[in-house]
Amino acid sequence: MKKKVTMQQIADYLGVSKFVVSKALSGKGGVSPTTQEKVFEVASKLGYISQKKPIQSSIQNVKADPPVNVEKQTVLILMPNVRYQTKHSVYWGKIVDGIQTGLKQAGLGIVILTDSSAENFSAIINPEAFLGIIGVGLIPTNLLLEINSFKIPIILVDHEDMLIPTDTIFTNNFDATVALTNHLIGLGHKNLCFVGNNEWSRSFNDRWLGFRTTLEKNNYFSCEEKNYHEVSGKDNIEMTSDLYLWLNEKDKEVDFPTALVCANDAIALCTVTALNKVGLRVPKDVSVTGFDNTEESYLSSPTITTVNVPKEEIGLRSVEMLLRRVEKQQSPFEKVLTISSILFRDSVLAPSGEKKSIQSKEAIVKN
Repeated sequence: MKKKVTMQQIADYLGVSKFVVSKALSGKGGVSPTTQEKVFEVASKLGYISQKKPIQSSIQNVKADPPVNVEKQTVLILMPNVRYQTKHSVYWGKIVDGIQTGLKQAGLGIVILTDSSAENFSAIINPEAFLGIIGVGLIPTNLLLEINSFKIPIILVDHEDMLIPTDTIFTNNFDATVALTNHLIGLGHKNLCFVGNNEWSRSFNDRWLGFRTTLEKNNYFSCEEKNYHEVSGKDNIEMTSDLYLWLNEKDKEVDFPTALVCANDAIALCTVTALNKVGLRVPKDVSVTGFDNTEESYLSSPTITTVNVPKEEIGLRSVEMLLRRVEKQQSPFEKVLTISSILFRDSVLAPSGEKKSIQSKEAIVKN
């Protein structure tokens, strides 16, 4: 049997004290963000697993929807990345709708917490008030480490952390992107590029890996410089600007992509806008695909070929997983994958074979 990795081993690996490692893994501060990130990275690499230690605290100042009723069994929905992940989001909101439906059917109350501070979490959480926790989307490791110190069942939706083993649920991002990329290759596309940031989330990384694997199997993968573009920007305006600059740089290349496989629908829509700005037509000049099937993807012009993620079903399924974990606390952890399907729309065509010409900024202004 493999021995458990200790904090001392992590400390020896990094050349720091065990105290520094302990402070970093506690998530309560005391070390620099850079050092804490290094500790997390090495802990994950070595296979360190955080141990649960029950502590006592009291509940206060929780922003609840509806207000907390401590006499009723309640589930905490954790959504700390409020800039991108809220219950009003076209993607995350559908998942939360499914969670709320599932909890209502089970007769359970709900509290939605958006505070990402590990210190605040330990001050407001009362283990006896919550049946369990469902984390939605990206959650910082230090917050998960703090949560893990409580004896509360945790389900993670569209996220996982190697330091904290728990039940997780994803859509089949890898397989769906393989199918989508194979469809484009079947239409005749050979010069394809993935557009996104594979370090943003596990789902984005799986989509990139599905794309790259498919290209490699068909001998179409050249290098990441040609087949991958990392989008930068915190909103649609910044992403569109980044894509516009990148597309203008591509004017110098002979093999301009005939198809762009985007990490999600938001990036796909920004890509279409940027392509229009440089004088390229979708799909006549360049085919574009998205992922998630958000409302904007079928209201846009052209409509976006995308992958339908069963968002409400994922939310419902996460509740079922939580109830199972509550009933069978010692059972093995599960990673559930839901099946997604491709929705064929107007943003994809077979490559025309015509030479593309990107208009200069001056030409765009004159037009």
